[in-house]
Amino acid sequence: MRRILSIAGRAGFVVLLTGAAAAAGQPEILPVVTILVDNAKVLRLPEKTSTIIVGNPIIAEVTPQKNGVLVLTGKSFGSTNLIALDSGGAMIAETTIRVEASRDSTITVQRGLDRESLSCTPSCQPSVQLGDSATYFGTTSGQADTRRKLATGGGAGTVPAAEH
Repeated sequence: MRRILSIAGRAGFVVLLTGAAAAAGQPEILPVVTILVDNAKVLRLPEKTSTIIVGNPIIAEVTPQKNGVLVLTGKSFGSTNLIALDSGGAMIAETTIRVEASRDSTITVQRGLDRESLSCTPSCQPSVQLGDSATYFGTTSGQADTRRKLATGGGAGTVPAAEH
């Protein structure tokens, strides 16, 4: 499913449109934008952009802001494209979005077919990543969810016992 967001276009999109491409009526092909999973990057939209299309919103998500600014968030590994259209539906720019895993401070432990990730900043602690084994992912993210609920008052009362 394609995610389409209509917004008022303003200035630039990673790079401003060149006069030659705009005059020729051809879309500007922009450089590849690389972002890490669970990280955000701020982009500028081309002038006169009214619609943004993300090829695969499972990989990257866009959130339009004021003044032609777009926040791009890496959601899952892979690549997709981002297209800017003017109010007449003509494509004015296109770029490829590449979402990669963070390599800084992350250690992967492989036990047979099971994988676990640790964030070592500087002490190593469990950190769920896409591709971790289902058991590790479920246990670790479940603990994080329970902790988050307790911190926000949503989980006041009993805490589920850990399974052995």
